[in-house]
Amino acid sequence: MLIQSKKVWIADQFIPAQIEIDDNKIVNIYTYNEKEGAYDYGSKRIVPGFIDIHCHGAYGFDTNDANEQGLRTWTKRIVNEGVTSILPTTITQSKEVLTKALANVAKVVEEGYEGAEILGVHFEGPYLDMEYKGAQPKEYIVKPTIKEFQSYQKAARGLIKYVTLATETDEDYSLTEYLFNNEVVVSVGHSAATYEEAVLAFAHGARSQTHVYNGMTPFNHRKNGLVGAALRIKGMYGEIICDGNHSTTAALYNFFNAKGPDYGIMITDALMAKGYEPGSRFTFGGNEIEIYDDGSAHLVETKGLAGSTLRMNEGLRILVEEAMVPFNYAINSCTTNPAKCLGIDKRKGRIGVGYDSDLVILNDDYSVQQTFCLGKAML
Repeated sequence: MLIQSKKVWIADQFIPAQIEIDDNKIVNIYTYNEKEGAYDYGSKRIVPGFIDIHCHGAYGFDTNDANEQGLRTWTKRIVNEGVTSILPTTITQSKEVLTKALANVAKVVEEGYEGAEILGVHFEGPYLDMEYKGAQPKEYIVKPTIKEFQSYQKAARGLIKYVTLATETDEDYSLTEYLFNNEVVVSVGHSAATYEEAVLAFAHGARSQTHVYNGMTPFNHRKNGLVGAALRIKGMYGEIICDGNHSTTAALYNFFNAKGPDYGIMITDALMAKGYEPGSRFTFGGNEIEIYDDGSAHLVETKGLAGSTLRMNEGLRILVEEAMVPFNYAINSCTTNPAKCLGIDKRKGRIGVGYDSDLVILNDDYSVQQTFCLGKAML
């Protein structure tokens, strides 16, 4: 199959080009109109498929539900916003609930599904700080241990690839080091760690931070906190929710300006409420959640933010058009940067020969005309 456009994102720029796809790989790149028979997208932008490493669910399904059909519906429908890969994300709950959730993801991966590729699981909790727990239920928050994590990884059949951890609660950084040595990304989040403790966490193997600005110690010019660490530690990845609600567009600009083009990661932190109308209510982590008119999700009891309904293509638009983030920073944040963070950047995150044929065709308004998942047209 051949597709082409006058705007294909290659080498940090849009160029006229043809892309040849054979099965699930990009097998060649040609100059525009070089080969006959290419489907021509004109001047529409062709970019790499989006990778969402922090997403709890959508369309009425939550990862903790342990529902096979719900997960399959999610992977099939999420391509509408250009997402070609995800890490289904848990929320703190009982060991029984989390074990079933992990086993469900493993079962669906083994038995097959359509749409966005499940790259693994993001295990958010239960190893969190009580003060910065956010919408996570406090009764299930526990201290981290290697032994307990191993039981979760066994249930997931090795699919846990990314763990949100309040590293200051990890005695001697034992679980942090264990995860690092077993190629599982440690992301500091829902954490009361100081700036100095964040630096130590990095020294012991932590490589990312979960939804920067939210669920962490704030920045002060004399007490820099985790936000200060996110801005200062250039080689540490930082997830950030790009909906304009969890952080203002000025805060998004400041984050990306400090982080540079290679370490910021756009996430949705989307809930099961994605795809539903404002005013809809759901139970998330045992708490009742309501969707506001701006698409944000809030705890009914406290009115606090509790996730989003953000679409990835809309996040890209917000970064570029409202936050005034350079396009290469913005597109990297949802393609090559999450791929590098997960160690899969030799097959995901770019348009190039030998890469997976995960592609998105964007209209001028950032709506998605077509998504290719491993070479298969999904829309």
